Amino acid sequence: MLQIYEKIAEQIVHKRGFLTFLSLLLLTSTLAFAQSGNKITIQQKNITVVDALKTVEKQSKMSINYSDSELKGKEIANLNLQNVAVSAALDVILKGTGFAYQIQGNYIIITEKKPAVATQTVKDIKGKVVDESGEPLIGVNISVDGNSTGTITDFDGNFAIKASDNSTLKVSYIGYATQMVPVSKKDFYPITMKQDTEVLDEVVVTALGIKRAEKALSYNVQQVKGDALTTVKDANFVNSLNGKIAGVSINKSASGVGGATRVVMRGAKSIEGDNNALYVVDGIPLFNTNMGNTDSGIMGEGKAGTEGIADFNPEDIESLSVLSGPSAAALYGSSAANGVILITTKKGKEGKLSVQFSSSSEFSKAYMTPEFQNTYGNKKDMYESWGEKLLTPTSYDPKKDFFNTGTNFINSVTLTTGTKSNQTFASVSSTNSKGIVPNNEYDRLNFTIRNTATFLNDKLQLDLGASYVKQKDKNMVSQGQYWNPVMAAYLFPRGEDFNGIKSFEHFDESRQLPVQYWPVADPVYASQNPYWTAYRNVATNEKSRYMFNVGLTYNITDWLNATARFRMDDTHVLFERKIYASSDDKFAEGKKGLYGYNNYEDRQEYADFMLNVNKHIADFSISANAGWNYSNYWALERGYKGTLLGVPNKFAASNIDPANGRISEKGGDSRVRNHAIFANLELGWKSMLYLTLTGRNDWNSRLVNTDEESFFYPSIGLSGIISEMVKLPEFISYLKVRGSYTEVGAPVSRSGLTPGTVTTPIVGGALDPTGIYPFTDFKAERTKSYEFGLSLKLWNKLSAEVTYYHSNTYNQTFLGDLPEYTGYKQIYLQAGNVENRGWEASLSYSDRFKFGLGISSTLTFSRNINEIKEMVENYHTDLMDEPINIPEVLKDGGRVILKEGGSIHDIYANTFLKKDHLGYVEVKSDGTFGMEKGEPVYLGKTSPDFNMGWSNMLTYKGFGLGFQINGRFGGVVTSSTEALLDRYGVSKRSAEAREAGGVLLKGQGLVDAKSYYQMTGTGNYETSGYYVYSATNIRLQELTFSYTMPNKWFGNVLKDVTVSFIANNPWMLYCEAPFDPELTPSTSTYGQGNDYFMQPSVRSFGFGIKFKL
Repeated sequence: MLQIYEKIAEQIVHKRGFLTFLSLLLLTSTLAFAQSGNKITIQQKNITVVDALKTVEKQSKMSINYSDSELKGKEIANLNLQNVAVSAALDVILKGTGFAYQIQGNYIIITEKKPAVATQTVKDIKGKVVDESGEPLIGVNISVDGNSTGTITDFDGNFAIKASDNSTLKVSYIGYATQMVPVSKKDFYPITMKQDTEVLDEVVVTALGIKRAEKALSYNVQQVKGDALTTVKDANFVNSLNGKIAGVSINKSASGVGGATRVVMRGAKSIEGDNNALYVVDGIPLFNTNMGNTDSGIMGEGKAGTEGIADFNPEDIESLSVLSGPSAAALYGSSAANGVILITTKKGKEGKLSVQFSSSSEFSKAYMTPEFQNTYGNKKDMYESWGEKLLTPTSYDPKKDFFNTGTNFINSVTLTTGTKSNQTFASVSSTNSKGIVPNNEYDRLNFTIRNTATFLNDKLQLDLGASYVKQKDKNMVSQGQYWNPVMAAYLFPRGEDFNGIKSFEHFDESRQLPVQYWPVADPVYASQNPYWTAYRNVATNEKSRYMFNVGLTYNITDWLNATARFRMDDTHVLFERKIYASSDDKFAEGKKGLYGYNNYEDRQEYADFMLNVNKHIADFSISANAGWNYSNYWALERGYKGTLLGVPNKFAASNIDPANGRISEKGGDSRVRNHAIFANLELGWKSMLYLTLTGRNDWNSRLVNTDEESFFYPSIGLSGIISEMVKLPEFISYLKVRGSYTEVGAPVSRSGLTPGTVTTPIVGGALDPTGIYPFTDFKAERTKSYEFGLSLKLWNKLSAEVTYYHSNTYNQTFLGDLPEYTGYKQIYLQAGNVENRGWEASLSYSDRFKFGLGISSTLTFSRNINEIKEMVENYHTDLMDEPINIPEVLKDGGRVILKEGGSIHDIYANTFLKKDHLGYVEVKSDGTFGMEKGEPVYLGKTSPDFNMGWSNMLTYKGFGLGFQINGRFGGVVTSSTEALLDRYGVSKRSAEAREAGGVLLKGQGLVDAKSYYQMTGTGNYETSGYYVYSATNIRLQELTFSYTMPNKWFGNVLKDVTVSFIANNPWMLYCEAPFDPELTPSTSTYGQGNDYFMQPSVRSFGFGIKFKL
């Protein structure tokens, strides 16, 4: 099908200042020239009329408008044109087809010949053509049926034509069903085009940015349009995908605005490696730099931060393709087993300058917080609220008294302009957010420019892009005891005045500086005023990121081209921690304060070269790609910290005590370099049966000096369009079945494990050997998977997609113990097998009714079962005669136990109230009782049984109503927060127990509430069996109401002005847990499903506006 371009606009807004600004952004000038004087040369046998017209369009630089379906199948036996004019070429090509042509400037309009009719009175007729979403269609062919009169629509979809009464307008456009519109007495004709499913083969972007017809794919690819990411905006746009994609688990960060999002597709596959999805931008993989947010430890490192993918401006995104299985992403290599989110960014478009502005403002409040008591106070100088009943209940509630109103302001301006041979896109956006925790901030500024140009009669295409990101965040802490003001605020004794401690510092005359005011403290859980922690224990990240990419495509023939691409991505981050004087000694380490900084930088380089074939031979179609790629990534972080020596609170390296200063350096184990060759072949037969074969071989630096320095993995897939093979009932518009088998390899999770690469760590200036044997038998962690699927469309309105998948991941990495006589302490070894199997399904309905109502609804379903099939059994090594057996591995401090038959997400507890032989709690005569540690008891799994999402959009005459409901069903979570609230007597439950005279032991009676809760409420995993909750929850995730105003209201200067009301997470419909089970403290595999004073989830309300110039 041919690309349709609009007429050159006759009027351009004359704003010198604005155009001068724009000219500074454009990479090259964009002048258009009529090319009708070009000569045409085509010498080919058995060429279709459509292909001949495509060749004319390329050689003439003109745009040809015609109806694809009407010319389909027409063929020329022997076309021999040599250096002839465009008109002469069209005469030969259209001879005998029953079609004629008109040349209007730089446009050629193909119309069907009709017998001449009697002369009638003609009149001027006007109209407008739009698509089903109301967007104007440019270049639609309008002709009068029965004669050769014709025209095309302009940039705004408008047209004007002369026609007589009782004649018929024929409206045709590539990919849309042709309409016949009778001419009546009216002078204006609004026309809505509908997609022609028989003509339109949906094209999706797949691995390496390769475009494929959807019907040819043997695996599941789900697409999300860019609009879905900008309706309800988030500082990290990945959160906007939640519930919109089947087979993908998305958990929002608890570290505040801009935090890293955990994205896992089809279950966790690796015991030691990364299980997060791979992000790919315009076909090039992205190393998703994560600023300290992989550790979910309860002490909290305090460096929780954002991630690389969060730097992208959602307004720059054209669409997303989600490749949830390794079959879809096999060409990407080592990270493909975890699935891929493939981002296609926007390009410039042919036409006059178009400027789009969008702005959204959201205001958020803490939503799901614990239930507190306000009737019992504390004893004098005690932090626990186990004192007497208050004469007047306190009104303190952290939800309203500690947490602020969060804000999120996102503004974006995009510009696009271009000619047929040169297009430019540019954008500027700002994100300014404040979290609900005091002094938590996130700010980002994005600049992007992209230029695409063609040369040498469209044989050569150049694609240049550059982006700059400036980002700063402050106090991003996900959970834990340290650096987290939420803990002290929650546990604050109810007999004290919270308003009084909001003045968190008082001036100390003797020290001549402000010092912390914290009259009642707890040395472990509340050693600092929460406001002091927020404003005087400050952690900041300042990031500068530069991205540059270039792509070059050369069309060798009309079926063969060569593509080369290069991308460079540099990130520089300055992390600073400023601990003011009078902070707790475990933080300040002295009397004058502490200062530390880290300079982090990383670089990713990527290059590839591909040969691409796309050819039809008789009934067969061949799409093939073969190429090479190279990637290199390194990261290095150097820092210095220490107590301040001279001037208190002067945070500079020169003020650090040299005797206390500590240098840090890390990042060497993250370095990785990879070379690969790959090939992909798709063979189609009669557009109904497709066979796909892929193969890739990697050489990865993390496997250097091992027995498997290179590794190969293949895939095979088959898809059949049943609706093309046999005649089905009319209501079945489309039916496809597919299946695929894939193997994907991944190197070990970090560098420096193989012989010749092992380095001895330096700790405190001295060598600190690890005692780990340099293992030579490392192999790639290998995932073998297969999937089967079905695609179905009914009445062209209802569509369904169902996929079953099954994967096994082998060569898991373990650490085994060695006897002393070997000279080493431990050895890495590879064994084990983790299985994931499950179902993905989606059901969509889309229709537009005659009275103007449009409806679109999609339901998604995902179910994954994770099972450890094998651990380490009878593993032999040359260092010892006895085999190594590892039946269990403890993770997350023992909370997670990995063993055969279990899953990666299983959690356990091992300490409970001591019971007698009858199973009753052993209560002594004086009323005392105790705890007993025993064998681990299985509590459940933190992963869901299944997830569902339901998204809807209703439109009517400019109005739009959208909402999305998400549900997670099954699984459990635990809460250390609830345990410690009980222990400190500030939970509602602890007050109710006191009112009842104690805690009721089932079948035994009441026991002392304080004793009970101080035994069970440790906050540690050992006693977490008393704080287990169902993770099932159903929520209204998004709600939007919008109105697009008529352009005439603004004199057609402002266009498509849309105002909207937006709500994010406005209503939790059902949840048994005392916190939001979907929040995550980190992106790691372990440490999930427990709340250790995480920031609560928020609900947000706001408004947005967007328009075009």
